[in-house]
Amino acid sequence: MNRLSPLCIAAALFVSGAVHAQAPAAKDGPGNNAVNNEQKNSAAPVAGRNSFTEGQAKSAIEKAGYSDISELKKDDDGVWRGKASKGGTAGAISVDFQGNVNAAK
Repeated sequence: MNRLSPLCIAAALFVSGAVHAQAPAAKDGPGNNAVNNEQKNSAAPVAGRNSFTEGQAKSAIEKAGYSDISELKKDDDGVWRGKASKGGTAGAISVDFQGNVNAAK
């Protein structure tokens, strides 16, 4: 009969515990720095596949201090574009896939 010695079993448990202890800890929340970061990544909208819903794009614009948001539509470059007001001035606004909110210049 093949029996594993208690020493072999202890060594196997020790090695599996050491490997497990070295595994990286999971991060809290999504690891998408473009979403988790409050800084703008670009002064102009960046084209890319945009997963924001219209409501999320509107919330991002409001969070940037704009109001009276209207005509939000996602263009062929994946950028949400519309109109909004800030400080009494109305104009074009955009939200790209990185969450950058930019006013048209």
